[in-house]
Amino acid sequence: MPARLNLVILGKQGAGKGTQCKHLAKAYAIPHVSTGDILRGAVKAGTPLGLEVASVMNAGALVSDELVIRLVDERFKQADAQKGALLDGFPRTLAQAEALEALLGDDGIKLCINLDVPVSLVTERLSSRRVCQECGAIYKDSDIEAISGTCANCGGDVIQREDDQPDAIRKRLEAYERDTEPLLSFYGSRGLLVTVDGDQSPDDVTRAIEAVVHDKGLA
Repeated sequence: MPARLNLVILGKQGAGKGTQCKHLAKAYAIPHVSTGDILRGAVKAGTPLGLEVASVMNAGALVSDELVIRLVDERFKQADAQKGALLDGFPRTLAQAEALEALLGDDGIKLCINLDVPVSLVTERLSSRRVCQECGAIYKDSDIEAISGTCANCGGDVIQREDDQPDAIRKRLEAYERDTEPLLSFYGSRGLLVTVDGDQSPDDVTRAIEAVVHDKGLA
């Protein structure tokens, strides 16, 4: 394995990025780095950078690219990320991708995996998704009766998030097409892009990604 196995996982909302990152993090012993987790972790830790993020979020403003890049830089310096990381939700834009490239230098992104899933399927997945307010565990709406609306992991309330409502899903997918799909060309032009069919069972998707990583000589 190279000094750092840095992988970007792209895909529409509901494509299964989080699920795949959990499997791959175990397989390659590298952390799953989610932008949302970084933001929440920094705020919870009360670091100087976290306090800066908290003030922005409390004001109802979007966290700037500059702040996110600083958080990512801080995350990459932690001990568990010295062998690499799985980036989920970052970069979201060309500006972030370029900043990440400058930040990582020679230890940059080794591969960008694009999970290709039809819009109709991700819409169905998102609209039927329920999330624990406490730990973030994800359930299907068909699971709710079995768990009585209470998370089996932590006992928290399981709800449908506002951004998983039909209108919100449409807007999120439009934002993805506008802001994030250009990254396919960015990584493709660097010979780093591989598209994997995400319309398979989670295990089959994992095997397909692992085969790509192996074939590229990265693990």
